[in-house]
Amino acid sequence: MDKFAERRAELGEAALTTLATLGYARTSLREIAQNSEFSHGVLHYYFSDKVDLIICSVKQYKARCVTRYDHAVDSATSYDELMEGFLQSLGDTLRDEGHVHRLWYDLRSQALFEKAFHDDVVHIDKSLEDMIWRIMSRFAELSGEAPGLPPSATYALFDGLFQQALLKHLSGDAKAIEEMQAAVRHSISRLFAATAPAPVPAAKAVARKRKA
Repeated sequence: MDKFAERRAELGEAALTTLATLGYARTSLREIAQNSEFSHGVLHYYFSDKVDLIICSVKQYKARCVTRYDHAVDSATSYDELMEGFLQSLGDTLRDEGHVHRLWYDLRSQALFEKAFHDDVVHIDKSLEDMIWRIMSRFAELSGEAPGLPPSATYALFDGLFQQALLKHLSGDAKAIEEMQAAVRHSISRLFAATAPAPVPAAKAVARKRKA
């Protein structure tokens, strides 16, 4: 990485808290400068506009996020151990970094309107989908069952639960994290139970015997 790119990375990381606090709509390079130790001139030199800075900051943060659960995945020796490690890490990141996750969802929503965001958001979203699938693949190895949904649907399920909990948590709901963890636990249990043959209702079983 050259010095210019290194400096961009440093500034993007340093501006992350301000960006997460202000959000997309209230953010400008000047506003970020007023809420940080960097001058507007410095930020403008390294970033063409606020879109450039926001994308830089969020990409760096999400690059760390996709490795957040690696330790739990690699160290778990049982289904239950992986479950507890995953749920703990999920709760910790929502509790400790909820404001940054809020910025990501803001950015993803803006990608529906701002073409400049689209490619980077799609790339980040795919990396998060791959992260969830790595975790589910480990659950599959430890349980001996294949997931009952494909990667994209599995990611949509857990992303939806996380975003819903984030909204509740940021609104002051003290039970949001606990309820999310319970919902994720139940969803994983159902996800790996979905591949088992559905039980035949008693009435239908009797009817089959009569036909035989």
